[in-house]
Amino acid sequence: MKRIIFAVLLCLSLLNGIAQSQDSLGFSMYKDRLVLYSDLGFRAAPFSVQNNFLQSVEKIRFKHNIKLNAGFGIMYKWFAFRLAFSLPGTILSKSRYGRSKNFDLGLSFGLKKNWFFDFDTRSYHGYVIKNAYKWNDTLNKLNPNDLRPNTQVFSASSNAWYFFDRSFKVQAVMGKAGHYNTSKGTWYVKNTLNLFGVGNRLDPITPEELIDTALTRNSADGISALDFGMVPGYAYVKRINNWQVSAFGGLGGVIQAKFYGVKNLTRGFIGIAPRVDLRFIGGYSKPNYFLWFVTDFDIKSIRHQELVYNQTYYSLKLVAGVRLAKKDKKKIKSN
Repeated sequence: MKRIIFAVLLCLSLLNGIAQSQDSLGFSMYKDRLVLYSDLGFRAAPFSVQNNFLQSVEKIRFKHNIKLNAGFGIMYKWFAFRLAFSLPGTILSKSRYGRSKNFDLGLSFGLKKNWFFDFDTRSYHGYVIKNAYKWNDTLNKLNPNDLRPNTQVFSASSNAWYFFDRSFKVQAVMGKAGHYNTSKGTWYVKNTLNLFGVGNRLDPITPEELIDTALTRNSADGISALDFGMVPGYAYVKRINNWQVSAFGGLGGVIQAKFYGVKNLTRGFIGIAPRVDLRFIGGYSKPNYFLWFVTDFDIKSIRHQELVYNQTYYSLKLVAGVRLAKKDKKKIKSN
């Protein structure tokens, strides 16, 4: 994973020379138009726990069932509103992945020319351990996953991006209220504050048949962290005719207060953890309409010596909309 991140950063940095030769602005904004859009996609929060487990198991992977989410939004000048809801049914088989309850709430906005902010609250309840049949004799290839209905993942994040190029327009990169007409790139720093973790009520997160009871932390029923730090990165947008592709890539670190709990006992430590920032947006945009494919990846981790919790939040969605221009009243009267 680290090699991929470094490769993305290197490519974006090399493209900076191309971007610097372009127009310093090079974007079109349509704030005076009424923007109507809809989106369809899903959010997921798989995680893994790594440890020196029994039965020669090194890592167990958790996954929840996924639902499609739909949304309808409106934007006009400073006003923006989006209504979202989950569609009936699940993407994955309920017999293999059970039922999950997912909650997502977010807010994002720009401030002045250099800053962009977002706030997210997430909760995912109900997981399975993938391919548990390899060490659980009660399972098989037809029924391979261990259902963990009490397992819950949570996260609350506050992020602020500072872009060193004042002419870089995040709203034009997002593509609803506008788009770029040329290529552009800039370095940025993402300031981040996070509270996140996983819990399983008072039962161990790890199945009992894999727990080495020699260490208390191996029986943890909760792992969590509060951290803050900075993630430097590079943002780049490429425009070819009416097609636009943009990417954000960053790698940094955070100061982390981390905890694990075993029944009514909680222990805490201070450490440093890596943090990755990845986002890709691509699609087709003209003044009157647009279609975008939007992705977002949020990768976090907590380490208690050999016990490692790796959490990935990601979203994939299609966004389509129209930008309605005002009718010219003079032309209407003349007709």
